[in-house]
Order: sequence, then structure tokens, then C-alpha cells
Amino acid sequence: MFKKIKNIDTAFRQLRQTVVLVIISSTLVLVIALGFAYRLVSRTQDRIYVLADGKAFQVFASSTRDNIPVEAREHIRSFHRYFFTLDPDEKAIKYNLQNALYLADVSAKRAYDDLQENGFYASLISGNVNQTIRVDSVQVDVEEYPYRFRCFSNQQIIRPRSITHRELVTEGYLRRVSRSDNNPHGFLIERWRTVRNRDLSTQNRY
Repeated sequence: MFKKIKNIDTAFRQLRQTVVLVIISSTLVLVIALGFAYRLVSRTQDRIYVLADGKAFQVFASSTRDNIPVEAREHIRSFHRYFFTLDPDEKAIKYNLQNALYLADVSAKRAYDDLQENGFYASLISGNVNQTIRVDSVQVDVEEYPYRFRCFSNQQIIRPRSITHRELVTEGYLRRVSRSDNNPHGFLIERWRTVRNRDLSTQNRY
């Protein structure tokens, strides 16, 4: 009788140990699985697929802090392309300048108002003048905030009878703002001014 009870007690202890081991093992497997799942989800969220020419390209997302110099330079390039790319079309000029003024503060608006008052845009339209810009390089100092920059670029001014190449150097500061459809890089140009603007060459078209 006592032997049977002892066997039952031993079997019960073994069963309990087995159950405890199963629970511990299951918990351990669950924790490991959750860890792998979290890492997988984190990696997936950092991946972006861009569709270009019918092909999907995988790129990786990163924070603005990691890409401040890159995004800052692209913001400055975008502003200069919008502000200085001008066609002899009132709607095209208005569209480009509207986009440019989203990227800068009142210093750019003052430059626009001065050109408008001096009849610059009206003379472009009446003279059938086309103006384009090529940004050669942008220097951004990210050691101090707001970030100071200097932009080196070349303008091409096409008139009915001539083509003029002009050197343009501007500088200013960058302040962080919220990203939006009109300002995708999340910067605002402040205290923008022209440092140098001089003709390099002029050639006749005919």
C-alpha cells in the first residue's frame, strides 16, 4: 500500500517537473520568437520601395538627423532651381516663385518684390528671355545651428540674339521646420542674400 503511494508521489513529482520544464521551454521559445519578430518588423519599417520605370528599387529610410547635410543641400538646390528657373510665361514664373517662397523666409520675398518692382519679370516676358540655373556646389556648416550655407551656381540667360553665362553665389542660414508637401525637407532658408552675381561670357546666337 505504502509502496503504491510512494510510486504515485514519485510519478506526480516527475509529472510536475515535466510540466514546469515544458512551461519554461515554451516561455523561452516565445520570448525568442517575439525578439526575432520585433527585429524583423523594425527592419521592414526601414525599407522603402521606389517604383521607377516599372521597376521596384529598395531603399532604406533614415532620420533627418542622420542626413542633415544631404537634405540641407537638396533643399538649397530646390530653392535656387525654383527661384532662378524662369521662362517667358507669367504662369510658369508665378508657379516656380510660389514653390521657392515656401522654402525661404521674408528675405527671399523681399528679393522677389524688388525684382517685381524693377520690372524684371515683365522684361523677361516681353523680351522672350529664358533663364536656367545649374547649382555647382553647396557648402553647409552643420556644426552650429542655424546652419550657415553658401551656394555656388551658374546661370544661363537665353535672349533672342545672345546667350549669357553668369556666376551666382548666395549665402544664408537654414532653420528646421515641420515637413510638408510644400517643404519636404523640413528646412527654411533665412537671411538669404546674393554675394556675387557677375557675367562670365556672352555669345551671339546668330
